[in-house]
Amino acid sequence: MIGSDLNIDHFILLSALLLIIGVITTKFSTRLGMPALILFIAVGMITGSDGLGFISFDNAKMAQLVGVFALIIILFEGGLQTKWSTVKAVAKPSLSLATLGVILTTVVVAVAAKLILGVSWMEGFLFGAIVGSTDAAAVFAVLKGQNIKAKLGATLEAESGSNDPMAMFLTISIIELMVTEGSSYFALIGTFFWQMGVGLGIGVLLGKLATFAINKINLDSSGLYPVFALAFALLTYSATALVGASGLLAVYVAALLVGNSELTYRQSIFRFNEGFAWMAQIMMFTILGLLVFPTQLFTFDIIWKGLLLAIILIVVARPIAVFLSTLGMGFGVKEKVFLSWAGLRGAVPIVLATFPMIAGVENSQLVFNVVFFVVLTSCLIQGSTISILAEKLGLTGPTRSEPPHTLELVSIGQANAEIMEYEVSSATPIVGERLVDITFPKDVLINAIIRHNDLITPQGNTQILAGDVLYILVSKPSKKELVAMLDAKRPVVSFDPQ
Repeated sequence: MIGSDLNIDHFILLSALLLIIGVITTKFSTRLGMPALILFIAVGMITGSDGLGFISFDNAKMAQLVGVFALIIILFEGGLQTKWSTVKAVAKPSLSLATLGVILTTVVVAVAAKLILGVSWMEGFLFGAIVGSTDAAAVFAVLKGQNIKAKLGATLEAESGSNDPMAMFLTISIIELMVTEGSSYFALIGTFFWQMGVGLGIGVLLGKLATFAINKINLDSSGLYPVFALAFALLTYSATALVGASGLLAVYVAALLVGNSELTYRQSIFRFNEGFAWMAQIMMFTILGLLVFPTQLFTFDIIWKGLLLAIILIVVARPIAVFLSTLGMGFGVKEKVFLSWAGLRGAVPIVLATFPMIAGVENSQLVFNVVFFVVLTSCLIQGSTISILAEKLGLTGPTRSEPPHTLELVSIGQANAEIMEYEVSSATPIVGERLVDITFPKDVLINAIIRHNDLITPQGNTQILAGDVLYILVSKPSKKELVAMLDAKRPVVSFDPQ
């Protein structure tokens, strides 16, 4: 058992086993059709003091620290992978869902919590605020690899990446009103605009600074670039939080800017953060699983109250929030039904539920247990049926598949050059041309072409086709010119009928 008498060797061994089990469970989650986070939580509950007793853990403050740290990593990775062109098209509904949608959900759930849990109105609104936002970790994990229509997927991802700050603001504000005498409702309005406005501003500023620094610095090892990028994510959160603004919003905004910019060692940075985000999820959900005691959670009182609140959240509060928040924004009834069903709850509500416990709010343990049960219900029911519902409603798009080819590179930072990957589209200016006829900028060489998963050795007569993936060796001074050339609009040829 790991308790107060901590044995370092045992701790390291247990950490290794938990990570191995966590990675293996991702395979089972895919086959079982449920989110991996459910299995991560189960691992924590089973190994905890109320299960097999391997780990004795009841430190809400430590769980909160681990949870916030993991959320920074997960939001940063999610922002890196999000294409701005896709998000821009759904910015209005996403922001509406992330603000008005959270408030509407909070109000409806607060009324239900007041009646079902028998708590005060303030405690009811606290419960509503905690479960008011969808969860970025859950949504990113469930949607990854799914063939849901791009518009809907982008809306859900942008909403989940930007609504955590709103839920955190409401939760902390309600706790402050409950425990601090003389707190003003009107002062909270100014606090809201400060948190969101300054969070957005710092996110933009540090996102641009991170991009500039990554591209300008010349490190000896390519492995340092992902660490450098991650350091900026942590800096963005901490710098923003220290001035009383929304650190989570700043991290997501900064990641959007970094991920949609021309970046040195782009693939290394993306792959590192993808793996690290998975590790953060395993760590976070396992710790949160350790924090709950199954003998307290799975009682008749918690089960029926939690199940009833989960049903109200899923089939009443979330649909009301979606239908009202997206009025006049071009979504059909089927799309709104899907957006309603895909509003998963995950780590964020559980992490937020630790705030009242630390603050010593009355009934905080009851709130935590019911929130935990609601999250489990949401993930099990909604998370396992998202793709099925999308197919039933006819909202699926082309099947997404990761290309099987990879290109591992050693650091060539000393040579002031890099190999970039570029996928040719029908609009690329060089499509249809032979390599010998293309005038590339100075210090540019096509090293390899992947066509229909086959390797094509570039030769002078090789023709560039739409769908080709080019691996291009380019000097850093010439990269900007090369990108401008490849991204230029292909000239439209007009024919004179005479």
